[in-house]
Amino acid sequence: MNRPKPDDYFKDWKQREALAESMIPVIGKLYREKNVVVSMYGKPLINRSVIDIMKAHRFVRQVEANELSEFESFPILEAMTKLNLSASRIDLGKLTVKAMNAGVVVPDGEVTADIDQFVAGELANLIGGDAPLSEPQDVVLYGFGRIGRLVARILVEKTGSGESLRLRAIVVRKGKAPNDLVKRASLLRRDSVHGSFKGTIRVDEENNSLVINGNEVKLIYASDPSEIDYTAYGINNALVVDNTGVWRDAEGLGKHLKSKGVSKVLLTAPGKGDLKNIVFGINHQDITPEDTIISAASCTTNAIVPVLKTIMEEYGIDHGHVETVHSYTNDQNLIDNYHSGDRRGRAASLNMVITETGAAKAVAKALPELKGKLTGNAIRVPTPNVSMAILNLQLKKPTTVDELNEYMRNVALHSPLSQQIDFTNSPEVVSTDFVGSRHACVFDSKATIVEGTTAILYLWYDNEFGYSCQVARCLEKIAGVDYKSYPEA
Repeated sequence: MNRPKPDDYFKDWKQREALAESMIPVIGKLYREKNVVVSMYGKPLINRSVIDIMKAHRFVRQVEANELSEFESFPILEAMTKLNLSASRIDLGKLTVKAMNAGVVVPDGEVTADIDQFVAGELANLIGGDAPLSEPQDVVLYGFGRIGRLVARILVEKTGSGESLRLRAIVVRKGKAPNDLVKRASLLRRDSVHGSFKGTIRVDEENNSLVINGNEVKLIYASDPSEIDYTAYGINNALVVDNTGVWRDAEGLGKHLKSKGVSKVLLTAPGKGDLKNIVFGINHQDITPEDTIISAASCTTNAIVPVLKTIMEEYGIDHGHVETVHSYTNDQNLIDNYHSGDRRGRAASLNMVITETGAAKAVAKALPELKGKLTGNAIRVPTPNVSMAILNLQLKKPTTVDELNEYMRNVALHSPLSQQIDFTNSPEVVSTDFVGSRHACVFDSKATIVEGTTAILYLWYDNEFGYSCQVARCLEKIAGVDYKSYPEA
């Protein structure tokens, strides 16, 4: 059902702007009081500006065959506030589109008398219920680099009413500067790639802590996990996120478990040996209460595995090659200097650098069916963030560009992998357009090439923030946080 063009565009804009402004306190109250996260086709609307909310509505036209405006979504949001919703995740966009298709809401916001009944029926499984956890789960970040700071932002953003994951401490090595705490706060507050932190950060030097949007986070100085007694800081049964990359096997990461107050460890890098490498959305159900150390795999593995799984299920994969065009990282040199790795000593900001990637082999840990069927390589390029994976696949049955793209569009919108796979059909997008993407990857439909059983697919991914979102999802799974959602996965 398409919305007719307005007679007066400016008047229409101002009306929609007013409605978007009215949505902000409603969405905020649902989040603060009930831990209900409202989104629009996967784009969270919490703490967003009027323009952000309007752009989220406008985005729907790219992925659905109809327009969606605040005229249609606002009555649905109002109906939601009348319900005793439990902590949950609700896609307002998809709920509104379903209401439009059912004739409950028509373009320009005219509603039928049974809108409250419709919304209550659609959200019946989300009404009532207990908090996701009986008490907040303590989380500690071991290391505060690129991933550590982004995970911190996400955890603080997800605090909600406070009954799920709570960031309690950050462990770093003592810097040489006398104002180390102030410098750590500054790095969290300002980011050259991801912009300024959306909130407030107070430096409490007396208690050596950062107060981030009301969350007091202790800064602990240590060079080895065995030095720390977290219980001395009031931290118990903590989940430690090790984002240093120093230890990647069970023996090394097991040092964390010897610290008082720690129960489990999550590694933000590919794990070695028998460690479970988890790609959330694919094999997160393999996490058991008995697991004490797991890996969230790599950013590239998280980007390619969801698409490989969907393609394998629909078309089958005989074999293939993964080429990663990856932004440079701190492991490389800014200018030419000694490096133990081949080619990585050359200036990252000036060169394309061929290097290896373990992502192709790591796929087999999440998708055993593809063991031995993929090869892989990587090219580091002079961009600070957002990478691309190019999948060159030999399928078991032929298809076409249109058929494959439509299949992937439906997967991105309506499957359990909608958090992992996003979809774009714009012919103008470039890498910076995907900074801040919360998905593991974005399928670029305009770049798809298909010839019989040969398919070449292009996947964008924010190798920093998108991956950090996957890490946060793994953390919730480990902690036993299981939010109800609409639509149900």
